[in-house]
Amino acid sequence: MAGHRIFGTPFAAVYPLYLAKLERKGRTKEELDAVIAWLTGFDEVALAQQLADESTFEAFFEQATLNPDASQVTGMICGIRVEEIDDPLMWRIRVLDKLVDELAKGRPMTKVFRTP
Repeated sequence: MAGHRIFGTPFAAVYPLYLAKLERKGRTKEELDAVIAWLTGFDEVALAQQLADESTFEAFFEQATLNPDASQVTGMICGIRVEEIDDPLMWRIRVLDKLVDELAKGRPMTKVFRTP
């Protein structure tokens, strides 16, 4: 999937879509930001900077420090099994999609964060 158009899409263009999905399901911006922080290591300031800079997904994940427990994220998202995605950037994007989806479906934060 090298060169997929999502790689060049600004994260700031997708963030409001994630937020709208979660708010429709009764979740909050704080929960979304916590999920992003868990996956990427970005604190509130760093995330705000990524959004302000309109970093592409590629740049966003290049600057992230991926949580080692992200490899525990499995399942289907957009009809694709997360654990079968070969492209590292696409895998990171789909892991984020999966985490947002789990949050929207009402999964407790401890489960989303893969806390034992």
